[in-house]
Amino acid sequence: MPPEFHADAARAEAPALHPETLVVTAGRPGHEPGDPMNVPIHLTSTYVAGGEHEYGRFGNPSWTAFEETLGALEGGRCVSFASGQAAISAVLDLVPNGGIVVAPRHSYTGTIGHFEDRVATGRIEIRWVDITDTEAVIAASRGAALVWFESPTNPALEVGDIAAITAGAHAGGALVAVDNTFATPLRQRPLADGSDIVVHSATKSISGHSDLVMGAVVATDDATVDAITARRTLVGGIPSAFEAFLALRGIRTLPVRLDRAEATARTLVERLTGHPALAEVRYPGFGTIVSIVLHGAEPADELVTKTSLWIHATSLGGVESTFERRRRWPAEAETIPAGLVRLSVGLEHADDLAGDLLAALDSLG
Repeated sequence: MPPEFHADAARAEAPALHPETLVVTAGRPGHEPGDPMNVPIHLTSTYVAGGEHEYGRFGNPSWTAFEETLGALEGGRCVSFASGQAAISAVLDLVPNGGIVVAPRHSYTGTIGHFEDRVATGRIEIRWVDITDTEAVIAASRGAALVWFESPTNPALEVGDIAAITAGAHAGGALVAVDNTFATPLRQRPLADGSDIVVHSATKSISGHSDLVMGAVVATDDATVDAITARRTLVGGIPSAFEAFLALRGIRTLPVRLDRAEATARTLVERLTGHPALAEVRYPGFGTIVSIVLHGAEPADELVTKTSLWIHATSLGGVESTFERRRRWPAEAETIPAGLVRLSVGLEHADDLAGDLLAALDSLG
């Protein structure tokens, strides 16, 4: 008589799937005849009592499918949010009143806004650091409740040592949260390096089509996930079912989009380096974001008006290539060069993008 088959045991013994496979297969319905290939959009605020879901603010199958997929990629449990800002807020709400947060001085302006708002109301204390100075970051983390960082940073593109900083922060009793929006889980997985929390603006490369606003938090510790979920439920920072459906559709193509745009980014770096209109070209060696530094704000502002393919816009991670001078925003750190222009490389042909940008640079007075 053959041994009894246990599906759970079979799954446990199965080889780990590559990210390119996970991104396609996770968050799918079953394979029974007649099952849909995709989880439908569940447009409902109310459920019949007694089932898995009770009310639209508590859960939605469309969220669940997206969360299963991003969670599988990051190696944890995912909680989706209405925006990246809502996700960031939920993580910062884990910090007790008066707690110390360590963060890079070069961070996304929306994140800086969260920090400054909480400092102004006495909710937290902040210790600003250079994320590339690992020893200084670890020293600053002593006595802190949370070490928050981006790697690469936005828009300076500085890279931190996630594993070393996490180990040092944990030794001092701090939680570690990493904004993984720029790298995506296909280029780095902070949870595998020991970090406690990963945050995404799913608006960007995760969804990849500039047509929705969403955020996400991923963690491995059940208590942390439960606390984050409780914040979402209480505050109501929930995504719509339609946007969750679109984000899931977008993430299915993340590997091919990322590979193509990253290859183009490297080509652009090669062709832009040494151009006389540029003081510096910044690229961390991976990802789709490049920052170029012109000789002041005036030529940078002129540049963004002279291209035909590059679109002057503030978001990033879409199929179209966008760029902007970051210091045009008053909240941007003053240590960011006035002439820094952040490029988000899309899926257009590398030769066309390079030609358009180089022609604009050549035309500057």
